[in-house]
Amino acid sequence: MQALTPDELWEAVRAAYPRQEPLLNLNNAAVSPPPLAVEEAVIDAIRLIGRNPDVNMWSKLDAALPQIKAELAQLADCDADEIALNRNSSEGLATAIFGIPLDRGDEVLVCEWDYPSARAAWFQRAQREGIRVVTVDFDTLQDDDAIFQAYAQAITPRTRVMQITHMLHWNGRLLPAQRLCALARQHGVATVVDGAQTFAQMPVSFRELGCDYFMTSLHKWLGAPVGNGMLIVRRDRIDATWPLLGPFDAPPLGIDKFDHWNLGTYNSALQAGIAPAIDLHRRIGAARMHARLRQLTQHWIAQARTIPGFTLHTPLEGDGVGAISLFSIEGVDSKALERELRETHKVHVKHRRVRHLEGLRVSPHVYMTTTELDRFVEVLGRSVRSLRAKPSAPARLHSVA
Repeated sequence: MQALTPDELWEAVRAAYPRQEPLLNLNNAAVSPPPLAVEEAVIDAIRLIGRNPDVNMWSKLDAALPQIKAELAQLADCDADEIALNRNSSEGLATAIFGIPLDRGDEVLVCEWDYPSARAAWFQRAQREGIRVVTVDFDTLQDDDAIFQAYAQAITPRTRVMQITHMLHWNGRLLPAQRLCALARQHGVATVVDGAQTFAQMPVSFRELGCDYFMTSLHKWLGAPVGNGMLIVRRDRIDATWPLLGPFDAPPLGIDKFDHWNLGTYNSALQAGIAPAIDLHRRIGAARMHARLRQLTQHWIAQARTIPGFTLHTPLEGDGVGAISLFSIEGVDSKALERELRETHKVHVKHRRVRHLEGLRVSPHVYMTTTELDRFVEVLGRSVRSLRAKPSAPARLHSVA
């Protein structure tokens, strides 16, 4: 794709993906559609399995996994024998959360913006094992220095683990993960980085981040089939970390003890879609993909700012701006606006609410065009005017006994 003009490139990318219908899909941060080549690879693998399941799954499809790990290692800047394949970020998070050895009274730093199931897993360990979960408090619109200081001030001699969400799924805020990992290392604290929203959306280097555990979902920005995730464990942490599932093979064990074949029989056809997803991503390039996603986000926001009451809850400064942003409209119920966009205009965005933050999350992907985003902003304005024009429900009269 290097020889194509920018317009030709994005037209070619658009043609590589299935049409999104009947809804305009602006919730790619949840699940992105797999490219057509990925669909075809999975369908072919399913058909192959059907002809001799026991042989074709284990002897043929699984034979490709070492090469898939090698290619993922190039994208993530780690070693292939530090990569385990699983189902999604949540499974990778659970592996680290329940696998890191901790004693009663040890402290773990989390924040209220971390993924809900990750927080729940840490609090489950606290209930069962007596560890202490410490919540770091900061606002997502604060600058990196303020966020860094919030974590630094929360560290005590009992701190053993720091959970870091690389990019908050709520509003696309990129946290200073590399600085936080360096801070943790200075204090002998292990780091768990949730990279569900950063890997393949932008260049990510496991080595440069300097974390101990990194997990991501390959079905988001990479475009692999739903049901594929990746866990990276720093080599010197592998032996001491307990696997989430009882491993099939006997010790000594390496990274394989975290792989999802320990589930037993699973749908290995889904892994056949990882390689073509990597191929398309590599031809686009992580840096170029990030630049395009940033351009698409800035494009629609620049127009939406003209809508009266438009409030953006995502900082647009810095290189971390990408595909995810959150907005609200003053005086308009966000849930009602989400419903109006979907039911009347066939536009799919996602209502998000956490703490004081509430609004609609918008996350385009590289297969989308600026023309589609122009349409989104146009119907957004119409929807806001429509909802504002609707009379409020009359107050209910209450009789007094």
